[in-house]
Amino acid sequence: MRRIARLCFIFFTAWRYGLLPLLRDILKPGISRGCLTVICWTSPGGNLPRGERIRLTLEALGPIFVKFGQVLSTRRDLLPEDIANELAKLQDQVPPFSNEESRRLIEKAIGQPIEEVFISFDATPVASASVAQVHFGVLRATERHPEWNGLEVAIKVLRPGILPIIESDIALMYDLAKIIEKLSSDGRRLKLTENVAEFDRHLHDELDLMREAANASQLRRYFIDSDKLMIPEMYWDLCHTNVIVMEKMNGISIGRFDELRAAGVDFKKLAAEGVEIFFTQVFEYGFFHADMHPGNIMISLEPETFGRFISLDFGIVGALSESDKNYLALNFLAFFNRDYRRVAELHVESGWVPADTRVEELEGAVRSVCEPYFDRPLKEISLGIVLVRLFQTSRRFKVEVQPQLSLLSKTLLNVEGLARELDPDLDLWQTAKPILEKWISKQLGWRGLLDGIKEEAPSWAKILPTLPRLIADALSQTRNQTKDQNGELDVLKALLLEERRTRRLVVGALLFAGGFLAGILIISLRIY
Repeated sequence: MRRIARLCFIFFTAWRYGLLPLLRDILKPGISRGCLTVICWTSPGGNLPRGERIRLTLEALGPIFVKFGQVLSTRRDLLPEDIANELAKLQDQVPPFSNEESRRLIEKAIGQPIEEVFISFDATPVASASVAQVHFGVLRATERHPEWNGLEVAIKVLRPGILPIIESDIALMYDLAKIIEKLSSDGRRLKLTENVAEFDRHLHDELDLMREAANASQLRRYFIDSDKLMIPEMYWDLCHTNVIVMEKMNGISIGRFDELRAAGVDFKKLAAEGVEIFFTQVFEYGFFHADMHPGNIMISLEPETFGRFISLDFGIVGALSESDKNYLALNFLAFFNRDYRRVAELHVESGWVPADTRVEELEGAVRSVCEPYFDRPLKEISLGIVLVRLFQTSRRFKVEVQPQLSLLSKTLLNVEGLARELDPDLDLWQTAKPILEKWISKQLGWRGLLDGIKEEAPSWAKILPTLPRLIADALSQTRNQTKDQNGELDVLKALLLEERRTRRLVVGALLFAGGFLAGILIISLRIY
């Protein structure tokens, strides 16, 4: 009943804001389309601008639909300007919940009155997003943390009662995915149910603010010495599942271009560094911010950190295994080098296409999609359109879409949208290619070999001294087996032979161990 009620509410909201014509236009001519046309005439929201109607509908439908609008707002190359401008308001203009409710939630989580924890606390939220809202405050010192006195912080509070709404919408998404998979071969090939499950997991992760704090802390460790990216510090004693307290970051939203331009920010440099940060997160660390809409990214204007990116909101992050990183890096590099045959071979080797796929045919199909877009500035290329064409082409080859890479694809689209806004002339391919080549050299070249030896050295240092004993034990077992099988006379002959072999093996093992450890020492000295 709840799902039916939710579907009715979605239909009512679409009618209220005059969006039912979109549904009517995809129906075949008939009674259903005629009835829907009559219903559209009664809509009270038809006189509003279309962009405002879409924004109001998404806000009324709740957090999941708001997030969908946030992603769309970065793709101005695919959207009319009026719709893109309205969707951009979803990033920081979602209606907040009451100040009294916010104070109550913070005090309950921390276990103390607001006045005992903060010197000052701004009850009016500075930002209100689809899942949480943010307040500013100034910390008091404690016995454990005297250094906290006067620190400016941001307090993020989870929206109350959000979980039932999200679970209801996710349930509807599951139902729709199953229906589409039954009715469409593309739905089955795209593994819609698995993708919904992946989105479900990440969305529930976002509802645990402790997980978000841990994600931020890990990314901060990776970029602690970076001159391109800043990430706030978490104050763990004040962090809970529905409230977290973090360092206040001073900057201007990356979407406020006029203010950034007036401050003297170099947009071309910013665009190139944004691409570098993304590919570094993906390939260097295999751990990346996966919700990179303009509402979560600021630019510092402080003199000592001028022009650096500031990342916020780490509820959704992506993680890649070593095999995922290797496969993606080789694919990207093959694309950048226009080695379409290698792209086709990698698809076959990875199992993304059936093993009997003809490499030559897949190579030709990939070439026909990608070749026309190279050697053009970013303003003339839409990665979204390229992906659509690849989707159409892949249908012939039954390409298996991997759910674990869906977040990466979404984030790449966001990065492209932001880069397009900052520098339409940026060549995304040439900016990313040196980063990938450096990473592949590090992983697969001599440096990767040395790093692997260095990483395994502690294990070898424990194993090698015991190697002679392990060999002697193995030979002893062989000796016993020989005694049982061949009798005493054969044992005596075997013992003499094994004794000689044992001496040689022990001496050889000791020489190998000494040489190996000496090599490790030399490599370590050179590295450090």
